[in-house]
Amino acid sequence: MSRSKPPKKSETLEIRLPYETKTAFMSRCRDDGRTASEAVRRFIEQEITDERASARAAPTRGRAWWWQALAAGAVGLAVGTVAAPSLAHPIHDAQAGCARVIGHR
Repeated sequence: MSRSKPPKKSETLEIRLPYETKTAFMSRCRDDGRTASEAVRRFIEQEITDERASARAAPTRGRAWWWQALAAGAVGLAVGTVAAPSLAHPIHDAQAGCARVIGHR
């Protein structure tokens, strides 16, 4: 009986992150009793599995658009609320308004 060997891990992935993030991640891995490579591999495998699962469940993905629309609307409302008062001040004298914008008096 011959067992098939798992694929050889020959590829590498280099990422850049802040030193504090790296040390916190390494500490967490050490506390969990795993290597950083194992944690990253598990994350990548989960992402691939989730992607496949979401591709099979495509009809449920249609619900996500309204969350995005709601978020965009909220952001638009917030920006409008902040910008509207500054845009609402009428300039009574157009020439004085232009001079203020240009920087002349």
